[in-house]
Amino acid sequence: MKILFTRRSVFIASIAVIIAITTIISVNVFNSTGPVTGIAGVVSRPIRTLASNIARVFESIYSSIYRYDNLMADYERVLRTLTERERNYREANDLKAENERFRVLLEFQELHTGYEHVQALVERPNVGNWSSSFTIDKGYANSNVAQGNGVATEYGLLIGQVSEVNATSSTVITILDTKFSAGAFVGDGEGTATIKGDFSLMRSGLLMLDYIDDKLVVLPGDTVVTSGVGGVFPEGLVVGEVVEVFRHNSGIGRYATVKPMRDIDTMSYVFVITSFENANRGEPENSG
Repeated sequence: MKILFTRRSVFIASIAVIIAITTIISVNVFNSTGPVTGIAGVVSRPIRTLASNIARVFESIYSSIYRYDNLMADYERVLRTLTERERNYREANDLKAENERFRVLLEFQELHTGYEHVQALVERPNVGNWSSSFTIDKGYANSNVAQGNGVATEYGLLIGQVSEVNATSSTVITILDTKFSAGAFVGDGEGTATIKGDFSLMRSGLLMLDYIDDKLVVLPGDTVVTSGVGGVFPEGLVVGEVVEVFRHNSGIGRYATVKPMRDIDTMSYVFVITSFENANRGEPENSG
């Protein structure tokens, strides 16, 4: 039985080979399809259709891969361009900040030739309900900043006072803080007053002008400056502007609310005044 099956398989294979050879000769030699070729065409049509479909699928896949590669190349070019522009933007901003820092330094030096000072970067505000302060990047290890030094802007606007000094940073209480106080001049009249932080006014961004001499005329809009009395702060640093004038509930004496000339929350650089000379006395002072 096995031999018969083998002989039958050989016979069928031989017939298939003969058909294939006859088809090839008919098409390529005689340029005629002939009956055998026609039969072969009918038999092979589904195969040719399938092969054509498979070819189209592979062509589509190749085209998609080609487009993907092009898209990835374009994406990488755009990414490199954006990265380069971002780097240039950062460098331009750094240069702008550096130029601003030098501009501020020159302005302070031109306006206050009698001061020794340290320029400091404001690192962060110290948020709290009971105090108003911020941290700067100068301390005893990287500067000669000392506790008690006055802190001002490049235009001579008093901002606060150094309250604590660490190795590479210091804490500055602002003029709004309840621990701050300084002697002050107001307007054109003779006599002094005291400018100080007040808890009830601190949250409103105001401070108090108190202990006003009776002979001193104080009106809304008057400028309040440091008097230099006591040698803690230089004379003539602008503190703020009088908002309203009141009389104490006891009926004795007056006080006024004062608005700072500078928005303390938006500062980037400040100047710590380490030594100064008051014009009214002509003697060197050190607020440390």
